[in-house]
Amino acid sequence: MNVDTHPDLAVSRIAAAIGAPARARILYSLLDGHARTSTELAVVADVSPSTASVHLNLLVSQRLIKLLVQGKHRYFSLHGPSVASTLENLCVLAGAQHEKFVANTPNHLRQARTCYDHMAGATAVLLHNRFKSLGWLSGSLNGSTNNSYDLTPAGTRALVALGIDVAATRNLRRRFAYSCLDWSERQPHIGGALGAALLKLALKRKWLVQDLDSRSLSITSYGRREIHSRFGVQL
Repeated sequence: MNVDTHPDLAVSRIAAAIGAPARARILYSLLDGHARTSTELAVVADVSPSTASVHLNLLVSQRLIKLLVQGKHRYFSLHGPSVASTLENLCVLAGAQHEKFVANTPNHLRQARTCYDHMAGATAVLLHNRFKSLGWLSGSLNGSTNNSYDLTPAGTRALVALGIDVAATRNLRRRFAYSCLDWSERQPHIGGALGAALLKLALKRKWLVQDLDSRSLSITSYGRREIHSRFGVQL
């Protein structure tokens, strides 16, 4: 067996990557599932931006975290569920607790807002996660640089029943659906033609009302009931 691929060596490298206090702080700050920028992680780790960059590169090389590039923004998140599980087990063993992510986005924008022509904010993230758990979306960011989504047969039937013309949405000259990282929640919501169709439906059905002077979206009482009834999401 090649010494570079020996399990003992691989484990020791990962343990060494986790073991440095600054890198441990970075990893545990990402355990809540929210992505963060290198600047934010430098603050978390209490190191300079240049030192943080070295730490981040090492963690990426050991497949403990991954880089998400969205436009001009660069975010880091845990590489996958297995990393999160390992960190949680180590945390239990150490008897330690870590602070939770707290968004600093104004409340009127955090709950629901537009992101280009689709919905963003906490409500959009909850719907994205619910669609995934219902098996309506296929495709994932986990372990891949491809963030495209497609509808499963069950998802297609559900959205057609809601009144979305899925076939016409697919034929638009743009990406059908993709995982768009939410800048306030630091978790994905649904972007692309499908995300735009969902927002259009929600506005047409009066589930949401758009603020004329900002990107803010207000959820109506009727919308809360409908979203809970149709998707099982409590807002």
